[in-house]
Amino acid sequence: MTSSSSNESSDSVSPPNEEDPSPKKGFLGSTIDELKLVVWPTRQQLFSESIAVILMVTLSAAAIAAVSRFYGWGASHIFR
Repeated sequence: MTSSSSNESSDSVSPPNEEDPSPKKGFLGSTIDELKLVVWPTRQQLFSESIAVILMVTLSAAAIAAVSRFYGWGASHIFR
């Protein structure tokens, strides 16, 4: 029974994968390999998500400006 468990542990060790980054390849080569694995968005996804980001940033800036003006108005009335 103990011999089969030692066989299982030796069987589970796999040889090194060819896709593993190696120090020989260098930073640039590893970066290019990683960029090949990226799932790039379609033109429609890029457009719709860019519009969503621009809209949310604009709304957030407007909300922060409104709160800032309100506190400025309140402070000017309190500290005359």
